[in-house]
Amino acid sequence: MNGRITLALTGASGMPYALRLLEQLLVAGAGVDLLISNAALVVLATESEVRLTGGPKAQQAILCQRYGVTETQLRVYGKEAWFAPAASGSNPARAMVVCPCSMGTLSAIACGASNNLIERAADVMLKERRPLILVPRESPLSAIHLENMLKLSRLGVTIMPAAPGFYHRPQSVAELVDFMVGRLLDHLGIEHRLLRRWGEGED
Repeated sequence: MNGRITLALTGASGMPYALRLLEQLLVAGAGVDLLISNAALVVLATESEVRLTGGPKAQQAILCQRYGVTETQLRVYGKEAWFAPAASGSNPARAMVVCPCSMGTLSAIACGASNNLIERAADVMLKERRPLILVPRESPLSAIHLENMLKLSRLGVTIMPAAPGFYHRPQSVAELVDFMVGRLLDHLGIEHRLLRRWGEGED
């Protein structure tokens, strides 16, 4: 698999999606550059058993131990790590996913702000015309939210709201999470067997 994937976590609800996506990327052998906002750390502690303490290096060690990978495969960067590869078009990731994506982050990306590494990394993906996937989790959506999404969609960004399907008759929250993560992996070109696809298993 050529190139690394940038995964950014922001302060929206939906951390089970992010953790499962991170796990599946690592299982697939992808190199991941993980960017975590301060708000995401709070939501992560609220919605999961994962507690990330200390700075980026300490967080990296915790996650590498959790997933059984090396610090070469999984790298964690702070919000002002301007020398991170994702901060420059000379060393862009092959794709970037913001999951979950807060409306604040979505707005900043839409207006070209680069006030932190997450925003800058997304700006790099736009200017380099690389795949950028945003997973917003908000309801209801205001006209401002919708206008920002439309603007980004017209720029080639893939907007994938955290809206799992039900045709596979999920029996657990984990199956709902896997539906969304499977669709994200599809868009990243990574093979998986997380979900039953439409028409599979039918007579």
